[in-house]
Amino acid sequence: MQNKSINLDLNYLKSNMPPGKRVLMACVPADGHFNPLTGIAKQLQSNGYDVRWYVSVNYAGKLNKLQIPHYPFHKAMELTADNVNQAFPERDAIKNPVKKLNFDIINFFIKRGPEYFADIQDIYKTFRFDMVIADCAFTAIPFISEKMNIPVVSIGVFPLTEKSKDLAPNGLALTPAKGIFGKIKHSFLHLLADHLLFRQANKEMKLVLAKEGIETNNMNLFDLLIKKSALLLQSGTPGFEYKRSDLGRNIRYIGPLLPYHSPGQVASWFDKRLHEYDKVLLVTQGTVEKNVSKLLQPALEAFKDTDALLIVTTGGAQTQELKAKYPQKNIIIEDFIRFEDVMPYADAYITNGGYGGVMLGIQNRLPLIVAGEHEGKNEINARIGYFNLGINLKTETPTPLQLKAAVDEVLANNQYKRNVDALANEFGQYDPTILCQYYIERILKNKQARKPLQERRLLEN
Repeated sequence: MQNKSINLDLNYLKSNMPPGKRVLMACVPADGHFNPLTGIAKQLQSNGYDVRWYVSVNYAGKLNKLQIPHYPFHKAMELTADNVNQAFPERDAIKNPVKKLNFDIINFFIKRGPEYFADIQDIYKTFRFDMVIADCAFTAIPFISEKMNIPVVSIGVFPLTEKSKDLAPNGLALTPAKGIFGKIKHSFLHLLADHLLFRQANKEMKLVLAKEGIETNNMNLFDLLIKKSALLLQSGTPGFEYKRSDLGRNIRYIGPLLPYHSPGQVASWFDKRLHEYDKVLLVTQGTVEKNVSKLLQPALEAFKDTDALLIVTTGGAQTQELKAKYPQKNIIIEDFIRFEDVMPYADAYITNGGYGGVMLGIQNRLPLIVAGEHEGKNEINARIGYFNLGINLKTETPTPLQLKAAVDEVLANNQYKRNVDALANEFGQYDPTILCQYYIERILKNKQARKPLQERRLLEN
């Protein structure tokens, strides 16, 4: 099921805006879950909605700049992408991607759900919100929907996690099967995933939800979060997702949902060397991964003293040390550069596979070289390889030779650029924040007369 063609006029939306609607934004405290939702929040706020946000105190500064009232965690554990390894020292020793994903599902997501819900109940005593808009991994969704009878719209901030008979289990980074034997294998893997690989996570989820009288109906966590949402608004388009014959009826594609930037909020970045090199490469490993030896150092070793300008953004990880070690003229190393400023000059994008960065790279028509396996990046990178948008190195620790060969390949083979161009054109057919506003309005207009389940049935027709 794909979005129907919708001609949305902003003036029409403004003239039909329900007055005084109250929306609580909520998200897992990680940049990749927070940043994409900022555009929706500002879109609604600019059209008369009372928008407030529940999230970790770590985001107080950003919310202050956005002029959005903030409700920090009180009963919820202050567990973020920056301190998760300190809170759980054993996590860093887990090298197997599936085991690490299982660990994160339990500790970062499932166990936080009741804590988030307790805070949100307290918020509701003074802010009688009509709807919650949350990232798709926010584990208070079923509590809010079932116990408070308030609709939740979830935002897909990474590739679709919904279980499908056409695909392997999410988290294994397996691409669609070819032929009957491949499909049989994938069916077996679903049983294996539910009853062995993620058995501990599924058991923990059932225990947590049972305390509030919420049935899981044998669904895994991420299926449950989708099914308990009035709608899942998926960042991206059908061209960056595997085909499914059983796509959930409450799922809508909205195009690439990118962070909000107010005009003049951040000074534009520029370096004259952008015009001095024929080949410009951008490399990042995001803000979560702090081990620069995984991707940044191999890229620096691969391209130092070459005819390519290498631009490295560290997210604040060992920036000065890297600058001292790599003083070459063809290398630029900074904590942070707005990708909107540098991507128009780049020829290729090297990344560990953060979803927002990948969306932006495609939008800027850059072939990709991806090297990442944890935090769900293996699923993002598998799609890049499957759709020939670049090269998936299928590792967390590529060698300089692997990176150099991959860059040479994507720049020499025009097929990658053609595929990225085609997907970028598809992206251009969507206006994400306007589409979000449209779907949100449909739910709010029917909220007073219908329960969340009835609202979902209405939207399915």
